[in-house]
Amino acid sequence: MIVLLSPAKTFDVTTPVVPTVHTTPRLLDQSEQLIKVMSKQSVASIREMMRVSEKTAVLTIERYRNFQTPFTPDTARPAISTFNGDVYRGLDAPATFTTEDYDRAQQVLRILSGLYGLLRPLDLIQPYRLEMHIKVPTRRGKNLHQFWGDLITDLMAQDLAVSPGQCCVVNLASTEYSSAVDLARFRTVVSPRFEDVSATGERKLISLYAKRARGLMAGWIIRNRIDDLDALKDFAIDGYSYDKNASTPEIPVFFRP
Repeated sequence: MIVLLSPAKTFDVTTPVVPTVHTTPRLLDQSEQLIKVMSKQSVASIREMMRVSEKTAVLTIERYRNFQTPFTPDTARPAISTFNGDVYRGLDAPATFTTEDYDRAQQVLRILSGLYGLLRPLDLIQPYRLEMHIKVPTRRGKNLHQFWGDLITDLMAQDLAVSPGQCCVVNLASTEYSSAVDLARFRTVVSPRFEDVSATGERKLISLYAKRARGLMAGWIIRNRIDDLDALKDFAIDGYSYDKNASTPEIPVFFRP
């Protein structure tokens, strides 16, 4: 089983790192190619390209230009300890993972990234901003989907072949990121959906809550050593429960009244 997550736009660079072991991103050569392209951009072009404030654009350029390899624990941090958005607050790895949980996460959890392609949780990273939808012209094409091509999918296929449990992909990533993977190449893919009740009383997917729920499910899968798709129906955290009537085999729905 492989569990897919999106990255986060925010980073934790101060909390002490819990895992004492680390690995190196396997597509780092490609990351360096992107850094060469992005570090030549101006603040104005970054603002236009990413639709961000001048302050964010300046910080983004600084990070590109300060990017240095090889990564070491002094210059980079494990991805699972660095991403700090809603998904990762739901995952709650630093506070809840044991050594065995980190080992399991390294086997089954994969994080999609515009800069790093496909990350394992213990892969060292340096903070960056490069979302998958950004149109970055390179020799491989006009956007990041064309830049990465089949590299991410091929690496996922290799990981799935040696991962524990049922050979399936649990897609907890956003459409922006999961579209960078050719999911049709995998025999079994499920994309859980999390629904809440809106302020108007309408039942719907609410992005803020759904992001955290994706992290909650990923952490639950890891801590409980879930390796069978049928067991996903047992997920019941933070008020969510499986809704059989609203679900399909490809999209199991979890509703919080």
